[in-house]
Amino acid sequence: MTAPTGRRFPARLFRRGDEPDPRFTLANERTFLAWIRTSLALVAAGVALEALGLDLHAGLRLAASLVLIGAGLLTPVQAWAGWYVTERSLRAGRPLPPPLLALPTAVAVVVAGGLVALAVLLR
Repeated sequence: MTAPTGRRFPARLFRRGDEPDPRFTLANERTFLAWIRTSLALVAAGVALEALGLDLHAGLRLAASLVLIGAGLLTPVQAWAGWYVTERSLRAGRPLPPPLLALPTAVAVVVAGGLVALAVLLR
């Protein structure tokens, strides 16, 4: 049974497949919003690291800040893509796709943490 699209966005997604159990769609939305909060935290951490002017090696501190801010700016794009492919899978009755954000976010945090650790050691 295909649900009417009405004004739902993105319409091309909602034109296909069957309406899934609302619990799954709402869980997918909560996951998207959690990634948005993560994005805000990454940007805030990057800004704070640089704005606080900690007594750390300036170049490494700036590099760590830029890694965190860059990850924070890319996370919403990946969160949207993850929401979309998950919703598409739910509507088609297919297995859920693997997480898109876990590895890139983990790598960014490890790189930023490594840069901060190195900056602490070199001060």
